[in-house]
Amino acid sequence: MITTLSLQEAQLDDPTEKILLPPSDPNAEVQEIPGYKLVYVNGACPRNYRVYTDDSMIGVIFQHITHWSNALDKIRYAEPVDAAARLDEFMKMTGYFTATTEQPLTEEELLDIEFDALTSDEWERLKRYVPEAKHLVAA
Repeated sequence: MITTLSLQEAQLDDPTEKILLPPSDPNAEVQEIPGYKLVYVNGACPRNYRVYTDDSMIGVIFQHITHWSNALDKIRYAEPVDAAARLDEFMKMTGYFTATTEQPLTEEELLDIEFDALTSDEWERLKRYVPEAKHLVAA
């Protein structure tokens, strides 16, 4: 008889077992490729790897029997570095990664953005915004 353990049952057997190990953990299965670290997560085919640049995770790529892929495009890559580099390129191009020193836009700057491009948080800020009356001039 074949039985499968649920994730909770597996964790109860060994509560010290970590599921998502960081690349610095000595128990993590890490592949280093130029510019990236791939940390094995799970799976047999495809095998799932988290992709890191320095200490930042940028996404996930997959190792199939004949090729590598990422979740962003439908391209089959021969090498893991190509799948990781394309993932990294996409994340940078879309502005997904922003500097931690970046300041949020002011309400005045938000007023210059098309309304379809505003997030719900930005809309909430604009709802509460009251411009200073000293800048208004009667025509």
